[in-house]
Amino acid sequence: MDKDKETRCTRSASNQLLKDRFLCALQSNDFVTVEDLLNGGKIDVDTVFEVEDENLVLAAYKPGYWLPSYKLTSSWATGLHITVMLGHVESLLVLLQHRASVNSRPNGKSPLHVACEIANLDCVKVLISHGAKLNSFSVSGLAPLHYCTTKESIKCAKELVWNGADINLQGNGETEETPLHTACRIGIPELVAFYVNHGAVVDSVNAYLETPLATAAYWALNIKEQKYSPKHHLICRMLLDYNANVHSRDEDFKSPLHKAAWNCDHVLIHMMLEAGAEANCMDVNGCAPQQYVLKVTSVRAAACPEICYQLLLNHGAARIYPPQFHKVLQECHSYPSAVEVMANAYEHIKATTKWRKAIPDSVLQIHWDFYQSLFEVCSNTPRSLMHLARCAIRTALWNKCHKAIPQLPLPTMLKKYILLEPQGKLY
Repeated sequence: MDKDKETRCTRSASNQLLKDRFLCALQSNDFVTVEDLLNGGKIDVDTVFEVEDENLVLAAYKPGYWLPSYKLTSSWATGLHITVMLGHVESLLVLLQHRASVNSRPNGKSPLHVACEIANLDCVKVLISHGAKLNSFSVSGLAPLHYCTTKESIKCAKELVWNGADINLQGNGETEETPLHTACRIGIPELVAFYVNHGAVVDSVNAYLETPLATAAYWALNIKEQKYSPKHHLICRMLLDYNANVHSRDEDFKSPLHKAAWNCDHVLIHMMLEAGAEANCMDVNGCAPQQYVLKVTSVRAAACPEICYQLLLNHGAARIYPPQFHKVLQECHSYPSAVEVMANAYEHIKATTKWRKAIPDSVLQIHWDFYQSLFEVCSNTPRSLMHLARCAIRTALWNKCHKAIPQLPLPTMLKKYILLEPQGKLY
């Protein structure tokens, strides 16, 4: 009995040494040793290893599989996954010649998913030529095209599409993104152009009924760094040129203009309005884009809120209900130019006791000249005749202000005045 146990232990140790030798050969791209071990039938070509994988290149998991504080550092993988991750094409070819399972997913991803994630075009080509499934989902519900998320992976995406990958395939996960949504979210204009030119549906929707245009508009702001992305701006411009629907609504009835307003992104607000977006469209909560700009003005450090308000008002956005104007001061007190634009949209608006309470003393002191002029013109006395004439013109033109006023035979400075250009003081 003890002898049998000793034999089993010896055999187990021998198998482990063989497995370690095989893994070492794969990791060092020693394809001669790999070939030798496989030719002798000493080890299974689809042997599964546990290898270091701190960046989860080899693994895919469904949301909720582990606690957010738990950090996974290793993954299960076959030799194919390891050679693809390391870019060892020679060893990869040896494994495939010995009929390795090209679509195996020991830890949720196939070798093709891994090749696309690391943008290894050579491996992508080899795997496709050996029967890798182009539209298979990882456990996370993503197809190979969804893993093409870097500029370097554009060539991989092209190879997949040219070989028949479904360019409009929705993910099988929570968001159900198409590859076009993914490219718009990440911000890769070249990939957006390629997808659309090869049949991607411009107005496809994800699980939240968001179109690629809405996705690009939302992700144009890096919240953490408070920076706007020129690449996302370019993508929005491209999609509009491809006839994307600027009036589309998501499940909360938000339009792409709402997304741009939430980011206080005057570049995209201008772009959407010029493309025909409705300045007064309301979402499921009854909020128009201007109300979203108002909500986030105080937390968008890189924004120019006065331009956002000016654009919306010049395209016919409804003014804030006068008794609620103190809310404008609550959110915009540190941006006098924004307050000026909003106040000048009225023929006359009277200050209330809530106005003064909405402005912190420190801010009032910094911008004393401006706020002194605000309270003076918003008293019981009427505004200047020039201002009243401006309001009369704006009332007559309403949502055509942005088009008609620049065509009037007036000096440039006067046109800017009528279009609510801030002057730094109210008169």
